[in-house]
Amino acid sequence: MLQQRLVIVSGKGGVGKSAVAAGLALVAQRHGLRVLAVEVESSGGLADHFGTGPLAFNPREVRPGLHAMHMDRSEALLEYLSLQLRLPGMGRFGAVARAFDALATAAPAVREIVTIGKVLWEVREDRWDVVVVDAPPTGQIASYLRAPKSITELVPGGRIRSQADWMAATLADPAMTRLVLVSLPEELPTTETVETLDWVADSGAVAKPTVIANRVLDSLGIEPSHGAPGDMVRLNDSLADEQGQWLERLPPDLRLPYMFGLFTPPEVAAQMSDRLEALQ
Repeated sequence: MLQQRLVIVSGKGGVGKSAVAAGLALVAQRHGLRVLAVEVESSGGLADHFGTGPLAFNPREVRPGLHAMHMDRSEALLEYLSLQLRLPGMGRFGAVARAFDALATAAPAVREIVTIGKVLWEVREDRWDVVVVDAPPTGQIASYLRAPKSITELVPGGRIRSQADWMAATLADPAMTRLVLVSLPEELPTTETVETLDWVADSGAVAKPTVIANRVLDSLGIEPSHGAPGDMVRLNDSLADEQGQWLERLPPDLRLPYMFGLFTPPEVAAQMSDRLEALQ
């Protein structure tokens, strides 16, 4: 999953996508890659799993070779205006900046092109070997992935059209971009993941995603005894059988086992990175 320059991790809320994104970033960092982890549309998910304070728009080194940032749409818009349109010092023009920010908020394609554009700009800058994105959930990810195409349909030509074409091509290139969908073997996450897979197949916005099933239970493979221990075995096997029905519907490329016990977010990320690396 780390052969591409851009790895976008999405999934229904609560399935562990931030933990998977942090785990993948840690795997890459452990192998000596220059890594940027980007937190988009979430509040503290990556920061919690890296055990740092709140992340800012400017990347901060949280491990040797691993930097992390939080996407701020207003900051990304000002950076775009300063660098891409060659309008230096836009931060000083508060009224203009607020007007553009209002436009980005009112027009979803503009808001999302600014967000995904900043991510793709970091890939293009070549400061990083891999950029790992803790992306919006599956219910929203399609609007971000199709944003470049939406802009190309609105803008007939010029610099913005050229940049949107480049963004769309980068997202659709399987050698550059990988979409990872995290799901639980349960009804709602599975249904939402399958719907996202269908949309990707129809749109062609990105290559076929990698699907990860998280918190998977395996049958214990032992005969249940009497009393509470036997009840625990029967409960586990019953839940594993139920999960199996949803796993068949996905089916996942990778399965991550349920983590029993109480763990802090950094401990979860560390264990996640070990398990992800073992499955590569």
